[in-house]
Amino acid sequence: MVTLRSRAEVEKIEAACLIVADTLDFLGTKIKPGTTTGELDELADRYIRERGAISAFKGYNGYPANICTSVNETVVHGIPGARVLKDGDIIGIDVGVKLKGYFGDAAMSFPVGRISNEAAMLMAVAEESLYKGIENARPDKRLYDISSAIQEYVEKNGFSVVREFVGHGIGTKMHEDPQIPNFGVPGTGPRLKAGMVLAIEPMINAGRHGVEVLDDGWTAVTKDRKLSAHFEHTVYVGDNGPEILTKWRKKKQ
Repeated sequence: MVTLRSRAEVEKIEAACLIVADTLDFLGTKIKPGTTTGELDELADRYIRERGAISAFKGYNGYPANICTSVNETVVHGIPGARVLKDGDIIGIDVGVKLKGYFGDAAMSFPVGRISNEAAMLMAVAEESLYKGIENARPDKRLYDISSAIQEYVEKNGFSVVREFVGHGIGTKMHEDPQIPNFGVPGTGPRLKAGMVLAIEPMINAGRHGVEVLDDGWTAVTKDRKLSAHFEHTVYVGDNGPEILTKWRKKKQ
């Protein structure tokens, strides 16, 4: 069941979302060759707690870390640890927090040092596809208008959208209805209504769309081991259109 949020509830979700966005901005300043993903996790934990929130991920269905760190061919749910970032890597960081009973969620992919032209293009297309989807988060649009806008833009640029993982509603739980695929037929799916809060998150592969989950039960990688990029915003469907609740403060929207 999809829950429609009051403006007061949206403000509570937004408070959590601002911590998420600030955490991503902060971590972005720490990403460089030689940094380990475990160090990023520790920094995120400290930063989130200093803001009065807690990680929404740690312990969620047994997930062992505070953030997800997905490097190169890892699509989502990479577990932070001893992996050392190298020049030319790309890393997707997914952050979720809980603040006073409400949740925020966002992800961003970052370059590590100097990256290839293909990696830069992949990240640029992934990020722009997110905004193509968000443009359709409006009352009286259909859910798969979001999905199809993402798919069309990605495939037009020669990349593929992951099908096994999707976006989701969010509010008093980390994952709520509806599920939001990154592919679909325009003009279909449930009608969007003012008051919905959606975590829209395209996951884009440089090669084919297939993924597989490794033996740790979490880390999802591309089957062909080509690069993947991930961007996500939490978005409020307002009467006058979409409002991004996880706005980066150090990066122009």
